[in-house]
Amino acid sequence: MYQVVVTGGLLRLKDGKSTIAIFDTFKTRKNKFTGEAKRQRGIIAHLATEQSPELRTRTSIAHAIAKEHGILWQNIYSGIFRDLDEVLIPAGVVREGGRLPLRRGPKALQLEGVPFYELTDTGMLVASAIEELGDKRMKLLQSYISSLPAGDSSSRTMKEGMLFLIAAAPSFVSKIINEYIYAYSTGLTESIAPLDAKKLRSVIGKQIIVERELVEAFIAMPQDNKELVRNFFKVLA
Repeated sequence: MYQVVVTGGLLRLKDGKSTIAIFDTFKTRKNKFTGEAKRQRGIIAHLATEQSPELRTRTSIAHAIAKEHGILWQNIYSGIFRDLDEVLIPAGVVREGGRLPLRRGPKALQLEGVPFYELTDTGMLVASAIEELGDKRMKLLQSYISSLPAGDSSSRTMKEGMLFLIAAAPSFVSKIINEYIYAYSTGLTESIAPLDAKKLRSVIGKQIIVERELVEAFIAMPQDNKELVRNFFKVLA
């Protein structure tokens, strides 16, 4: 049975799995991310771009995020520790990638080593919804989509269509992926990886009815009406 509690304004299912908070904003300032959201977005962005294991430990992550925001790393270390151990790892976004040997410190810690972290497949998908990554978002998504198995005909069409639209209409792909990740972050869907047509349709099927209607109508239009529609969008955009 699920037990639901409220933590920082976000409902969390206490079934051994937490929901991520990357879209959390303040109730009175919907355009401003909470501290928890900023930390988690920073952790995911850092792990998505940093290759060196030595720079993917908790301390290194804290240093990188603190430098970006102009604060002391000690002030956010405990929050990052909590985000990793209580949210991102249980949610399947991050996993421990290995351990680095220590030459100093307590003997037990030297033997165990210091953990470093990496994104899971779910984490790579989540990273594609982090605006802070800029153009790297679509490259991460393209790499992830390319790695998917062919699957059934629907999933093959989804894979080929996504890869084409990443190049042709990246803003549209960004929109549907954000909707998909948002559903995961709020607990509306349990699993997002591996991505397939059925999972994607269950989340965004209703949201893209407008786009589907427009595309199908546009295809059937005579050329002069197509030009009218193009100019209409140019005027509005």
